[in-house]
Amino acid sequence: MHFFIYIIIFFSFFDLFSQLPIMSPFAESLGATPFITGLAVGMYSLSNTFGNVISGFLTDRKGPFYILIIGLFTTSFSLFLYQFVNDPIELLVIRFLHGLVAGLIVPAAFTYSANKTSKDKRGKGVALSGAFVGLAAIAGPATSGILASKKSEVFVLGLTGSIMLVLSILALVLLRKIAIDRKDKVVSSPHSVRSIFQRSGIIKSFAGAFFLMFSQGVLAYMLPLKVLHLGFDSKTSGLLLSMFGFVAILVFILPINRIFDRVKPVYTFTFGMCLMGISMLLLGQTYSLSLLYVWMGLYGIGFAFLFPSINTLLIDSSEQSFRGKAYGYFYAFFSIGVVVGSSITGFLELTATGGFTLTGVILLIVSILALVWRKQ
Repeated sequence: MHFFIYIIIFFSFFDLFSQLPIMSPFAESLGATPFITGLAVGMYSLSNTFGNVISGFLTDRKGPFYILIIGLFTTSFSLFLYQFVNDPIELLVIRFLHGLVAGLIVPAAFTYSANKTSKDKRGKGVALSGAFVGLAAIAGPATSGILASKKSEVFVLGLTGSIMLVLSILALVLLRKIAIDRKDKVVSSPHSVRSIFQRSGIIKSFAGAFFLMFSQGVLAYMLPLKVLHLGFDSKTSGLLLSMFGFVAILVFILPINRIFDRVKPVYTFTFGMCLMGISMLLLGQTYSLSLLYVWMGLYGIGFAFLFPSINTLLIDSSEQSFRGKAYGYFYAFFSIGVVVGSSITGFLELTATGGFTLTGVILLIVSILALVWRKQ
């Protein structure tokens, strides 16, 4: 049944990544101004943050099964609503609703998976979930871009909604058979939000999630500019991003993933973030396309080490009674990181070189602080 949870995780992130190439053109086709277009794109991440936190609290109270079902059904419904959008204001409302209900799925799914995985296999388990996230990052933008060019943006969103509807029905049938054990359903959690944020492992996990997606936001914003400056088209940007995803998936699925069960997560955390920081610095200073592919591969290795590490840190530092709440905040930091990364570099009006350099330095500092904190 773990495989089915991974499928849910895949399509949840597929929903997210498939929006990237189509939402701006869709907003513009409705007559949206540049400001409203940007707001429509960012509205999903904003409301998704609230959805993640709400999911965490409800998962601890009601159990992940019910929140997962509700999230899948309501996300499917919100995706179908795009068919009826006629103006930019309606788009903003539906974007807010879509992000809010989609935010219910991922914390519940990861909590479900974590609660059903034995401790000695948690590292490998989160590595496999990372592989499905990586697959979604590759397949989502490519699939939606192709289908939107042949059909329309609302066709892509409706197709994703149909898939989510099928998943919600299957989840209702399949997961109920192994429903959550009585001990998984906690009526109330004795842990306050403040006590959760006082656990060093959880803080490292949240910081890792934030800066991982901070770098992703910078990458999504700056890499196309870098590629255009070198005289290549947007297709090249897509291939470079695919390189990072492909390399990350290899690390996730090959036998090397056993390292996440044998080495303490704080060390793989530091190694992964350090590699990502170095690759960012190199991306900023490189003007050769072939070397850009190499550095994106290096970034992929760093990503593949960091993602399982921050998940393992969270699982090992949380108890089942409040793990849903912890995952809720964890993915809230994910959503915030993307927005902050792209916003700060845009606000500072940095060039691609400056944006990559700043991000690389920040990631290296965070990796060093994590290691020093461990030694203390």
